[in-house]
Amino acid sequence: MQSQHIETTHSTDHSSHHGSHHASHSSHVSVHGDGPRSMHHAQAGHDTQGHTAHTDHSGHEEMFRRRFWVSLGLSVPVLLYSEMLQMWLGFNMPQFPGSQWIEPLFALIVFIYGGVPFIQMAIPELKNRQPGMMTLISMAILVAFTYSAATVFAPIGESFFWELVALIDIMLLGHWLEMRSVRQASGALDELARLMPDTAEQLKPDGSTQTVPVTQLRDGDMILVRPGASIAADGKVVGGHSAVNEAMITGESKPVKKEPGTSVIAGTVNGDGSLRIQITATGDQTALAGIMRLVAEAQSSKSRTQLLADKAAAWLFYLALGVAMITAVAWTAAVGFDIEVLKRVVTVLVIACPHALGLAIPLVVAITTSMSAQNGILVRDRSAMENARHINTIIFDKTGTLTKGEVGVVDIYTAPGHDENELLALTAAIEGDSEHMIARGIRQAAQDRQLMLPPIGDFEALKGRGVQAVHEEQIVYVGGPRLLELLKIKPEPELEEFAHEAGKKGQTVIYMIHNNHIGAAFALADVIRPESKTAVRRLHQLGIQVVMLTGDSQPVARAVAEELGIDSYLAEVLPEEKDQKVSELQGNHKIVAMVGDGVNDAPALTRADIGIAIGSGTDVAVESAGIILVQSNPLDVVKIIEFSRASYRKMIQNLLWATGYNVVALPLAAGVLAPVGFVLSPAVGAIVMSLSTIIVAINAQFLRRVNVSTA
Repeated sequence: MQSQHIETTHSTDHSSHHGSHHASHSSHVSVHGDGPRSMHHAQAGHDTQGHTAHTDHSGHEEMFRRRFWVSLGLSVPVLLYSEMLQMWLGFNMPQFPGSQWIEPLFALIVFIYGGVPFIQMAIPELKNRQPGMMTLISMAILVAFTYSAATVFAPIGESFFWELVALIDIMLLGHWLEMRSVRQASGALDELARLMPDTAEQLKPDGSTQTVPVTQLRDGDMILVRPGASIAADGKVVGGHSAVNEAMITGESKPVKKEPGTSVIAGTVNGDGSLRIQITATGDQTALAGIMRLVAEAQSSKSRTQLLADKAAAWLFYLALGVAMITAVAWTAAVGFDIEVLKRVVTVLVIACPHALGLAIPLVVAITTSMSAQNGILVRDRSAMENARHINTIIFDKTGTLTKGEVGVVDIYTAPGHDENELLALTAAIEGDSEHMIARGIRQAAQDRQLMLPPIGDFEALKGRGVQAVHEEQIVYVGGPRLLELLKIKPEPELEEFAHEAGKKGQTVIYMIHNNHIGAAFALADVIRPESKTAVRRLHQLGIQVVMLTGDSQPVARAVAEELGIDSYLAEVLPEEKDQKVSELQGNHKIVAMVGDGVNDAPALTRADIGIAIGSGTDVAVESAGIILVQSNPLDVVKIIEFSRASYRKMIQNLLWATGYNVVALPLAAGVLAPVGFVLSPAVGAIVMSLSTIIVAINAQFLRRVNVSTA
């Protein structure tokens, strides 16, 4: 992946209610520091547009954890001195002067310490006229506390002190577990931030080194990266050879060879060799910083499913009020207004809290985002990842996406009695001084086979024909059909057939001639990525049609499409026509994803239902896409579809569980089974509600077990 400056707009959710608190759990980071380290350590504050940034929920987690344990300890005396629990469990506590105040006083402390934070979080909900979970919890707590306090001074029935403290404890526990799950799910930013070293060895003009903070590095500086050290900034290798572990950025487990001229990415780990690197990007300009911005943006944005869950939480508030009112009226009409009526109303309000509903979507999205980042898939727009499950047609740009965008040897013909590797090595040696792309392709083929090149001499270019050189006192020629004309050599029938078939595929044929005889012929073309065929096959298995878009000629497009098993192809397409071709497919009721890497692809990426940019492409292509592939690997498109479908299944499972729980529990809380002797108490309702939340959290974590296959 080339060093890129990936600018993103940091979205902010202005709803202050806890439904929004759920909807944006992931830690938000400043994007205006000296790089990932400063981004990681930035405190929640204000972005450049003056919007209030979200709070880091690791602070919420610690607050709920501490308040849970303190409140639980303070709740023990309340439970022990509850007359109802003593009667149920058949025990008695010692009585002494003032013992009657133990239950209300400790309950008051728990209410203030553990319950008031919920009330404080409900106030913004009410101010914004966006009632949600905090409003429901606060209502239940206030009703239970107010009534119980009244029972201390007036003989109106039994108190709810033990139910009150149990409710507060369970709510605190549920929130603590939820915050912890979200923090763990949103750990991608923390992990990325840890990749950056704090210092670097800067090379001075005299060749000596000095250790400097990474924040002092500037473009053009030279640094030395020793074996096993982390690379401090994006740059180009100017000296040394090594293999760099880029798995933490690209997901590629195999170390990547680095030599002079190759790019390196900040945060990756050097192998056994030393590298001298000229810095091309630091701080916020590095690829790692761009990745962190994308992860943060994806975790802070909302998908359509999340917005639906938020609306459901708000409607549940009104539903709870309606059911509570109906319960109060019905019970009052049936038995008159007494303690049982208030019990029913309190129970309805307690178990109607949309805790599980609020957690159902954001936790799944946070896990999906972090898992995607770990697999080299960066999600700029959550809705793009969510909608990927609907895709039924994927358009691949050919050059640089399905192919490597570089000429390489795709087939070789050797005359009988000749060794293929020997002739390839000789041809590569003769082409050693040429910078023509065909010469580079032949040299690369020899390098891939790790061939030793024989010595040659008296190299000479034959203008418009090819090249010649002397090997073992014999002149050897390398060139195309015009070279054969010059030397008046007619190919054998088998070789003519080889050249004819290559021509039908739009391939270029180069001949190697010695002793006035054609020893070998090499067919060269844009090299197809080894993963492309597997990617097309896997997409077909997922029921997705694959289309190839290219500006190349019909023969070239047809050859690539046939080799990869692509359903259809669009050839000789001008750059300005690409987005039009996307529109035509969309007009045929196709839901289209476009995969591309260049400036020419930007309009098509924007036009498509989902734009997927190859990460090694240009900044324009990246900025036009909703999803970015860090590696130029078509198989990652398969991962996108599988991640999207798996996360959607988890969202639906969680939504069904959360809403199903309320559908069943609300009538029970209202007392519909009271005639047969079943009455759901407020505390039991709170326990069931928290169990629902924990189940949703555990179910979301199972998403981590999803196996995104690439075979």
